[in-house]
Amino acid sequence: MEKHQKVLFVDPATGFSRMKRYRIGDYFGPVDLGLHISGRTRSLNIGVGLFAGSIFPGSNRLFVTGFSPCWRGFFVSSMGGAGLVFDNLGINMVSLVGRASVPSVLYLNRSHGEEIQIEVDPIDANAVWKTGRGGVYGLLDYVQQRYASRYENDPRILAVGPAARSTDFGAIVSVPISRGKMSFVDTWAGRGGLGSKMLQEHGIAAVIYGGTHIDEDFRDRKVADAWFVEKYRQKLAMKDFEGTTKYRFDPNFDTGGTFGVNYATMGGRVMAFNYRTIRWSEEERVRLHERFILGHYLKQFNEETIRTKQQATCGEPCAAVCKKMNGEFKKDYEPYQTLGPLCGIFDQRAAERLNHHGDASGFDAVSLGGVLAWLMDCLDRGFLSWEELGVTKLPRWDHNRFDIVADSLHNAELGIELVDAILERRGILDFSEGIRKWGRIVRNSKGTGVLDYCVYTAFGRKGWMVPNQYWTPGALAPMAIMGKYYMHYGTDFFPPRELGRRCAERLRKELIMDNAGICRFHRAWAEEMMPDVFDSLYRLKDRFLQANAICASRINSRNSGVFWESELDVDYVSTFLKRRHDVDRDTHPELGHWIERFEKDRKEASLDYWFEIRKGIDESLRDFS
Repeated sequence: MEKHQKVLFVDPATGFSRMKRYRIGDYFGPVDLGLHISGRTRSLNIGVGLFAGSIFPGSNRLFVTGFSPCWRGFFVSSMGGAGLVFDNLGINMVSLVGRASVPSVLYLNRSHGEEIQIEVDPIDANAVWKTGRGGVYGLLDYVQQRYASRYENDPRILAVGPAARSTDFGAIVSVPISRGKMSFVDTWAGRGGLGSKMLQEHGIAAVIYGGTHIDEDFRDRKVADAWFVEKYRQKLAMKDFEGTTKYRFDPNFDTGGTFGVNYATMGGRVMAFNYRTIRWSEEERVRLHERFILGHYLKQFNEETIRTKQQATCGEPCAAVCKKMNGEFKKDYEPYQTLGPLCGIFDQRAAERLNHHGDASGFDAVSLGGVLAWLMDCLDRGFLSWEELGVTKLPRWDHNRFDIVADSLHNAELGIELVDAILERRGILDFSEGIRKWGRIVRNSKGTGVLDYCVYTAFGRKGWMVPNQYWTPGALAPMAIMGKYYMHYGTDFFPPRELGRRCAERLRKELIMDNAGICRFHRAWAEEMMPDVFDSLYRLKDRFLQANAICASRINSRNSGVFWESELDVDYVSTFLKRRHDVDRDTHPELGHWIERFEKDRKEASLDYWFEIRKGIDESLRDFS
């Protein structure tokens, strides 16, 4: 008997819905199916992998796909744990096609095998965002109070904030609910601005879903353990526990989580003050890392979060317990890096204030941090005035006279003012069509190259993305989807064409996990094991791998990557190469060759370097279907 994925198409304009089935073998998960549907309907798709509700750790991730208003191409964003409740609807995906005339809540409930109940109810989103805890949290509370009593089991809610109304990089948030109580452990589908898409293109400000439907999830632990013993000589639980050490607690560094391990091992690769540190000497960077990070920022985290074991999961049973908390504040590396050192903030209290304000506003935190650091840099250099940006202060970025607590707080307060200025479009700020278009307008009106001080990858005419926070050329590679880990982000050197090939390979491996619905924190086994699982359960390993390669090539076929527009982008790459040679003592012959080329003709070298990466990508992702 053939098995299918079930997709519920909902028109928010009318509440009309229809169910459609897609054969497993034609499509395997939320990414390849989301790409197929998006290409035909420009929908927003919310769904899970085939193993949601199963015994596999990390299998309950919720995926959101569609054409991003920020990146301007097809994008995949996801959040942990939210797929566990979605599985109770008995479907694999909800696809929004059409737009509600006013901001609305989408209600989905399935009770004991009945058809899914669907309602699209208008709300005054602007008013709700000003209630209670404010912003996305006010909306979460409002939706829970209004609808949760209609569910037999705890539902789950997705919500957007005012950032989704005012910008193209609004995120989608959700939190676990247990026994009617909402957790502080918020999870985000942030990158790509799909929250802006959900509100602006489909009129949906929140989705509440849940039910009691029980399907045939894979739960045979003896069978799974047999697979893992055959491959790894370890049972599933032990292999997963071993593979998630970094995210739980790594005794090698006496810390844990992405925040702890990344900052403990960063050293001279630290990035701060809108990447100004990449132009510093190694001694200056190490000194900043030792004093500001190890001596204070990371020290606070270890004392407050690691020592007290304030850690939780995203809402599903998982050994990683990767959510590192301090009371109501969740500490992940990239948000606390961009809305931390990148903005000149090295104190946890200050970083908590700015991160929480950005979260409540509903921004993609990583993109927000990159944008705020850029605006602060322009203020500090005098390219833009505080009147033009609608703020009342300038940043304190003199690292030689920096007061870690007082100046961090000052910079956080400036960041909060900038967040509000962006939302309210004060002064000359208007990011409704993205930072690149705004930057071009400012450049043309003022004759100031403000975009030269912004690190971003460009896509098409308006698309943009703040990179992942790793000082490596792969973070600025011309891949068809950036801002995720669909690229090589290691710090070793590869010639640019080989780097492109490795980025392509990383894309294919990440798609294996994403299309299976598995969290990448479990990649130590999931990359290798999931094709075998498809083979054991569906006899479709070869077809799964073929479909994965075709999906990667189809994503790449829409690649409209644009050569680096920012001078700081070029610095980001050239200084990495120089540090790799001078500090890491890498003797690869092509490394010296590229350093010489950048020193001789920076413009020509960067152009050739970029295109060599693109050659490696394109030759690796050709469509042979």
